[in-house]
Amino acid sequence: MYTIKYKLSSRIGAYALALGVLFSSCQDFLDVDKDNDNPTNAPLSLLLTGSQVDLNNLTNFNVNGGTILSVYTHQTTTREEYDQYGLKVDNINMLNDWNAVYYTLLNINNIISKGTESGDLVYVGIAQIEKAYIMSVAVDLWGDVPYSEAGQLESGIISPKFDEQRTIYNEIFALLDTAKENINSGEGLNQPGSDDLIYDGDTDKWIRFANTFKLKLYNQIRKVSDFDTAGFNALVAEGNFMTSSADDFEFKHYNVLAPVDERNLLFLESYNSTQFGSYQSPWFYEIMKGVNPNIHNGNRDPRIPYYFFNQLQANQLPVDQGNPETGDPVADYWDAGTGFFSIRFGSVGPNVSFSAENSYTYPGIFPAGGRYDDGEGASVNVLMAGTTDRPTGIAPHRILTYDEFLYIQAELIHVGLMSGSASAKLREAMEASFAKVDQVVAANDAPQDVPVLAGTTAANTFIDNVIDEFNSAGNNKKLEIIMTQKWVATYGDPMDQYNDYRRTGFPVLADPLAPSPEYQLDNGDDFPLDDADTVLSNPYQFSWFWPVNELNVNSNAPAQKNPASYKIFWDID
Repeated sequence: MYTIKYKLSSRIGAYALALGVLFSSCQDFLDVDKDNDNPTNAPLSLLLTGSQVDLNNLTNFNVNGGTILSVYTHQTTTREEYDQYGLKVDNINMLNDWNAVYYTLLNINNIISKGTESGDLVYVGIAQIEKAYIMSVAVDLWGDVPYSEAGQLESGIISPKFDEQRTIYNEIFALLDTAKENINSGEGLNQPGSDDLIYDGDTDKWIRFANTFKLKLYNQIRKVSDFDTAGFNALVAEGNFMTSSADDFEFKHYNVLAPVDERNLLFLESYNSTQFGSYQSPWFYEIMKGVNPNIHNGNRDPRIPYYFFNQLQANQLPVDQGNPETGDPVADYWDAGTGFFSIRFGSVGPNVSFSAENSYTYPGIFPAGGRYDDGEGASVNVLMAGTTDRPTGIAPHRILTYDEFLYIQAELIHVGLMSGSASAKLREAMEASFAKVDQVVAANDAPQDVPVLAGTTAANTFIDNVIDEFNSAGNNKKLEIIMTQKWVATYGDPMDQYNDYRRTGFPVLADPLAPSPEYQLDNGDDFPLDDADTVLSNPYQFSWFWPVNELNVNSNAPAQKNPASYKIFWDID
């Protein structure tokens, strides 16, 4: 392991390089025919570090699309426009993700071009895998996007065409194969090491990720009519997938505040923000609590205190707006027995707009590097002001992990594309998910004594109960259970869950158009709505708008889509 100090300097090195070139080139001040303010020949090491910093921002929280997608998948709620599935055409988070894709693509293409020219093919292969990943995200969000002509300014292409989405996916599969060949060649005088923030230059891990990522993509498109069965079978026969959490494709965060804040972005959006944006979803919470009548009923998930931190103690009235004389919490959603306090998705109730930052439940230690919920409550404002009890913000951005890979296998086995026992694989996936919680906590440097989770009686009982539920279920319910547990396990990275819901319809999400005036489960708070108030103005969006800025300046851009009807090619159902 390299030190945090060196890690930080590596991350900002790509950006500091431009400043260094400026001061080292003063003697050329009058050379006005050249841009001496920006480097044109950055080393591969800094380019790789910069590409991974940028890749981490893609569909992450704070100012990027993860804030939107977590609401769409009902892992969080919000008061912003994407509540009620509304996403405006000029949404800044959506635009930031579009810019992140194509800014990162420029960096990656530079690595590929420079590395090919110098013969440093390992760098080329890693960059090609990163390119495959970011372009898959672009297709999954927008459908048709610029690809073949993107980033070709030096060739005079200022208006790249929008390539057909399925064609891009075919190119992604081919690109992954080429990347593996380049990495396996081992060629190059320069080899990645600590400049690789994900795998520290371990090429075996990059190959295992490439294969696992390719399997994930095959699973994603498994319903298309021209599914490449031969290619899928060849990949399964090849194997060489992730073998443990040591292979997790994730971006690590640290408790470093300056010169760049290195903490988890969901942490920054919640604990370190003056504008509270991501509320914890009551629907998500109630499924984990075991009170949803549709799934896991009566089976409480012991990961709850690792996922959510309640500022309120049990039976404590909200400190911001509760009425102690009447006992009225004046709350949109409040579970008195645990202190869980939030707002519902799509709520138009009278209590949804109060500022209650001293009462709201925050994301916990696992998804955000926040606080473990020991039941004692505490004001986040006080915690953040202190020095000994301050949560650290140390939690990785989990992009594709070993436990998620096991859920993918369970799904493929269940639908008959892989051999084995779906029940056994689901158990293995859940056990790995619980172990992942412990791994994140162990690296968190928490100012609390946080108990180990995996292997406890509560964990084993919960898993046993889910497996019993699975074994007694019909085929469709079995798929729902797999996808629900995957959804729970991957809280903190909602991109794949947005994909999963669109392509499978699972997990079952809260229906704001349901006949009940309170479409959440009845928690006894007498939520005052009538049926008419639950009708929403915006339908579920199957894809994102193309950014207006792109359509305005790109003469080859298509006309704007209707995201309520424009589906991604693999979204068959």
